Amino acid sequence: MAPQQPPPPLEGKKRRIGMMTSGGDSPGMNGAIRAVVRMSIEAGCEAYCIYEGYEGLVQGKDFIRKFEWPQVRGWLSEGGTLIGTARCMAFYERAGRLMAAKNMVLNGIDALIICGGDGSLTGADKFRAEWPGLLKELVETRELTAEQTDQFKHLNIVGLVGSIDNDMSGTDATIGCYSALGRICEMVDYIEATASSHSRAFVIEVMGRHCGWLALMTGVATGADFIFIPEKPRAENWKEEMCTLIAEHRKIGKRKTIVIVAEGAHDQDGGKITCEMIKDLLADKKGLALDTRITTLGHVQRGGTACAFDRYLATLQGVEAVKAVLDATPETPTPFIAINENKITRKPLVQAVLDTKEVAKAIEARDFTKAMSLRDTEFSDMYNSYMTTTATDLNVSMRLPQTKHMRIAIIHVGAPAGGVNAATRAAVAYCLTRGHNPIAIHNGFAGFARHHGDKPLGAVREFNWLEVDGWASKGGSEIGMNRETPAESGMELIASLIKHYNFDGLFLIGGFEAYQSLSQLRKAREQYSSLCIPMTLLPATISNNVPGTEYSLGSDTCLNELMSYCDKIKQSASASRRRVFVIETQGGRSGYIATLAGLSVGAVAVYTPEEGISIAMLAADIDHLRKAFKADSGQSRAGRLILVNEKASKVYSARLIADMIREEAHERFESRDSIPGHVQQGGTPSPMDRTRAVRLAIKCIEHLEKFEDRTDAHILENEESCTVIGIKGASVVFTPMKEAEELDTDWKNRRPRNEFWASLKHIVDVLSGRPDVPRPEKSLDGLKAKDRKRGL
Repeated sequence: MAPQQPPPPLEGKKRRIGMMTSGGDSPGMNGAIRAVVRMSIEAGCEAYCIYEGYEGLVQGKDFIRKFEWPQVRGWLSEGGTLIGTARCMAFYERAGRLMAAKNMVLNGIDALIICGGDGSLTGADKFRAEWPGLLKELVETRELTAEQTDQFKHLNIVGLVGSIDNDMSGTDATIGCYSALGRICEMVDYIEATASSHSRAFVIEVMGRHCGWLALMTGVATGADFIFIPEKPRAENWKEEMCTLIAEHRKIGKRKTIVIVAEGAHDQDGGKITCEMIKDLLADKKGLALDTRITTLGHVQRGGTACAFDRYLATLQGVEAVKAVLDATPETPTPFIAINENKITRKPLVQAVLDTKEVAKAIEARDFTKAMSLRDTEFSDMYNSYMTTTATDLNVSMRLPQTKHMRIAIIHVGAPAGGVNAATRAAVAYCLTRGHNPIAIHNGFAGFARHHGDKPLGAVREFNWLEVDGWASKGGSEIGMNRETPAESGMELIASLIKHYNFDGLFLIGGFEAYQSLSQLRKAREQYSSLCIPMTLLPATISNNVPGTEYSLGSDTCLNELMSYCDKIKQSASASRRRVFVIETQGGRSGYIATLAGLSVGAVAVYTPEEGISIAMLAADIDHLRKAFKADSGQSRAGRLILVNEKASKVYSARLIADMIREEAHERFESRDSIPGHVQQGGTPSPMDRTRAVRLAIKCIEHLEKFEDRTDAHILENEESCTVIGIKGASVVFTPMKEAEELDTDWKNRRPRNEFWASLKHIVDVLSGRPDVPRPEKSLDGLKAKDRKRGL
């Protein structure tokens, strides 16, 4: 039987889509509202916002308002939810749901997009299931007529998960969770400074009643000494275990102790573990006798503006939610919009809610193995990563036999990027736990080639764990990095040094130069036997232009820095009302940073190297700005931004574009250029870059360990012996370098051939209201260009 088609819109009227936020607020909700409103209008529908969540749906009248395009300008940078959220006891009763159904029919709304937690979304699905019965009862009680309800036989619901706890099964991240994590890590970083100064211990409580995601990720991102999460209570002897571990950390010279506690933490018997219990234990004069303080972060975790990830996640999920509404038929199960690794997907809401509730049930039943299995792969990976990196040299069960120990060289190549030090710390910790000997090569291949034997300190030296342990939150590169490749340093010299230092494996962290270096080393294996060792690359570059992955360490930190910069610039533009800022972004010949930043700050136009810039394009955009400023008459409170990648054009720089806009504005509005420059590379690494650095670095060392047979023949014939790790779609994968070089590398432009984010450029244009502008012609090169110039 063929599925039924979606119901047609009311005759002579556009279809109406309702948007509401419910449950606890979370950063990024306003980005979702903006995306839903504008995408609905773009799709030829009318957008309605329901104020105060389900309470507004029950009350109706002024709580349900039609929204126009300009009303959501500037919403991306606002925290919380601007349409409000409230608890609604009336909606729990059928009488309340009858009123809600009546108000939707009276307002002509037959589709609802709800951003909230699992409770809010469960209520929405129940509302949908009851919908036909509610309408029937409204007609029978003469609250509505049959004619009024005829066009509203079916209700479509789509869920967006807004929750700082990240407690919904089926998705890697919920809207707001990374903003909350960022706030927590920022606070912990501040606390660490005073803890170290006074040699104190701090017990820090974070949110998470049934979900330990915030506590776990904070532990991983900050290198905390001990964590307590609901899904995986510590062993019965947790007091002895914690004291032993912290005593060992103090013994090697650590001056600070950080313990992270989820608010729902308990022991294996279900007894609550409180911060006071932990403090008393750490401060016990007969034990560790540490000067201990408690900090409860509370609602500071929920507040503030959204980070870049939450902004573009909310935007992309809002767009997908509108598409899901338009695609839905009466038989379509209620979906919610999820993200898995890097892929936006639709999933059945009911199953996700059931799985989420199963976690709480498993915890209550003390079936902690099941509770962990119900969390996603990343959660268990992160937990194992944390346990490995915090108990360095103490976990005897993980240590390999002496015959399997390796000397693993770690080298940074390229420009600095957030998360490089966190990755190095994790790799060193894992190596020490397994019995390997991690060796630092300072200052890249240049340092290796020309300073390896310097006295008193050469470029090749063993890591000091006490020093490395403090690198979790540090930006830049603590062992130094530069862009020199082995070919430039001298391949014969590099090969001889690898033999001299007897390396069994090589772990590279860096950007496109690191990728080039690994390619050169792979190709030189036939000539140099010492290069026949397993090698792997963890991409780390703000440009996110390394083939083999859709994510590079540092790109999230860069987006946060650029977003913060743009927010400040936009504030200046709004204060003067009628001003455009043209901002130059980094990114090399990849438009990733410009495009994702455009999504995060609501840029009116983004210029990338992939597309280029033409005079016709600029003329159309200037004409659009002229009309936009004329229409808003200076009343809008949000300034306008244009983002230009540094290599989008050889001629049209940010300054030139700003000058052209100013000239064509004829004093009706202003324009300025601004270049954040290396601000985009700096700053404290974001929690996403820190946590992914730990997870991916450990996977890299595990991959190197697999090559127990390191004979030349085995290494040469096994393509997996030289790989780049990456996130592709919904998976973490190792791609053989030979495959990546041949199939996925645009060597001329130093970027992947197929850029996963390319389609997002269209969403930036749609949500900014940019008209369809003339696109530049592709440039000719080589003989074609010469022949055309000669008229041949």
